Amino acid sequence: MATRPSADHVLAGRPFPLGAHPEAGGVRFAITSAVADAVDLCLVDADGSERRIALTERTFGVWHGLVPGVTPGQRYGYRIHGPYDPARGLRCNPHKLLLDPYARQITGGLTDLAAAQGFTGDPERGPMSTVDSLGSVPLSVVTSPGGPDTGIKPEVPFEEAVVYELHVKGFTQRHPFIPEALRGTYLGLAHPVAIEYLTRLGVTSVELLPVHAFLDEPSLIRAGRHNYWGYSPLGFFAPHAGYASEPGHEVEEFRLMVAALHAAGIEVILDVVFNHTCEGGPDGPTLSFRGLNAPVYYLHTERGHMADITGCGNTLEAGSPTVVRLVTDSLRYWTQEMGVDGFRFDLASTLGRPRGGAFDPASTLLTAITTDPVLSRCKLIAEPWDATGEGYRVGGFGAQWAEWNGRYRDTVRDFWRGTTGVRDLAYRLSGSSDLYDHNLRRPWQSINFVTAHDGFTLRDLVSYNEKHNEGNGEDNRDGTNDNRSWNHGAEGPTTDPAIRALRARQARNLFATLLLSTGTPMLTAGDEFWRTQGGNNNAYCLDDETSWLDWTPDDPEAEAMLAFARRVVRLRANSPALRQPEFFEGRTTPTGKPDLVWFRPDGEEFGESDWFEDRHTLGMWIDGSNSQARNREGELVPDHSWLLWLHAGDAPAEVILPGREYGETFKPTLDTSTADGSPANPGTLEAKTRVTLQSRSLLLLRAPRLAAEPHPEPY
Repeated sequence: MATRPSADHVLAGRPFPLGAHPEAGGVRFAITSAVADAVDLCLVDADGSERRIALTERTFGVWHGLVPGVTPGQRYGYRIHGPYDPARGLRCNPHKLLLDPYARQITGGLTDLAAAQGFTGDPERGPMSTVDSLGSVPLSVVTSPGGPDTGIKPEVPFEEAVVYELHVKGFTQRHPFIPEALRGTYLGLAHPVAIEYLTRLGVTSVELLPVHAFLDEPSLIRAGRHNYWGYSPLGFFAPHAGYASEPGHEVEEFRLMVAALHAAGIEVILDVVFNHTCEGGPDGPTLSFRGLNAPVYYLHTERGHMADITGCGNTLEAGSPTVVRLVTDSLRYWTQEMGVDGFRFDLASTLGRPRGGAFDPASTLLTAITTDPVLSRCKLIAEPWDATGEGYRVGGFGAQWAEWNGRYRDTVRDFWRGTTGVRDLAYRLSGSSDLYDHNLRRPWQSINFVTAHDGFTLRDLVSYNEKHNEGNGEDNRDGTNDNRSWNHGAEGPTTDPAIRALRARQARNLFATLLLSTGTPMLTAGDEFWRTQGGNNNAYCLDDETSWLDWTPDDPEAEAMLAFARRVVRLRANSPALRQPEFFEGRTTPTGKPDLVWFRPDGEEFGESDWFEDRHTLGMWIDGSNSQARNREGELVPDHSWLLWLHAGDAPAEVILPGREYGETFKPTLDTSTADGSPANPGTLEAKTRVTLQSRSLLLLRAPRLAAEPHPEPY
């Protein structure tokens, strides 16, 4: 190995901000490693040769220096001289070239797993590897500050939001009207064709699966497979280079994508993974964090063993000040420099479990995020669980956190397949007050969803009883077995018209329930046009037609589903009472009735004992005259009143509409028994009219406001 270089030409610089920052005719470098005895900055030239420069200034455990003559585009890494003692969790190894955790751009990949491993033999006890990893690992790249303007942030009120979860590559990879060179890229998502589709659908916010630079996990590398979803982060500041249409332009292209979405009034929410990294367990590669100061970045036991509460081999130590700084610095960078509007935190319960202990909603890291003056203005969404029982914390996060509501998903699936009654369903329809009406929270902090990237698509949910993950190469052992799905009489594709019709109706039921529930709906890209993954409920490693959206299906059912989806999203947007920002509290309204009333099929209000019976039909009346929804100026916006009937029985059911005190007349507005949702019987109905609900169907009726109080039609 080369002798350590002189540092005579390096200026002192300063410790913060961390990373590589062009200034004063050079670049200021700063990296933290409190355990290091010495740090070499390694500049890697185009021919692969390496120039090592010793950083001798150390402040607060940060090694720093300003190197004259270095310019943006320079590739670099670090070599850390320090203790190698796996028994204490310390794995410094100067033979391994390390990424800067604050790198704004990362180039190259992991081409030799063995060369990147810091050990020889036993990962827990073996000696240090002396194989040089230069040429086998990714490199950091110095970047210029700024770039294309990301536009004015839409600042969509949460109660108006319709979130659309999508994969940057998979969304446009097969789109015939997007130029081939842009398909599967940031610029593909920014293309006018993609933007027009999103605006016509009516979504307000796209939630992007991980776009932080990521690498395949060691287990996938060994199996010759690849990580498609991206939940294997390498760097928390650099956009994933694989989504750029031109190599090396990922920062600019990401900012252009954000600008295009913002210009259309659409927010950008990032799915961020601050719970683990791609370095995996002890047998994984030494790429960055492990070689800098593993016990500071990763959760360890008292004996120096790595602890894993994520199921991914390692867990970031949420109680470490270094990790708190890393996470908050990253989030501010993406918010202020890259234009992002919000974040969904993968396995967010780990962020509230410092040292792997019990979950604390007021933990250091969670508090640092919500009290930050920049981040507190963002949409903050927690996935409120991790890989352990202690981590399941739906409803348990603090006042400023929205949450993926797994209870909502399970209840709605169970109701429509006929395995549960209406008691829990009522909570889910009305904003899950049992989970969120405490700690100063609002109903829109319930992120309601029926499907997500992880699990069945909507079509597969009504087409398969079992998962079919053989294509993942794990003998169908991966993926959850708790799907709460129903194939309706045949497993997978069928030509039986009755089964196909029932599946389509059930999909409409699930979609309509999601959009008409109080809370924030989240849709999964492609569900609205009948996308299938062939029964695969865990396609994380399938970067192919299984995962990519098919934009050219010759399928009338797909066209009908898309028309239905657009209709329901538009209905929600134009109906303030269906997306209220306050919980229903039984307050008396101008009609003299409570703001929310539940009805039995006989037209009478639910009594206490009715909730405990095995019922599969429920009526929900919302008084629009007392709507708590407000416009952008903060004024209350009154609405029509609404009557929603949900019937999960396998035979038609007769229901009686409420009396005149709930509405002089009722106008059918949405009917899932028809392919496009238009009412089968569109005529205006009088109070107390008997109405037949088709088997397994949803019917929404509008009780118009008085003529003296005009209100626009829903659409």
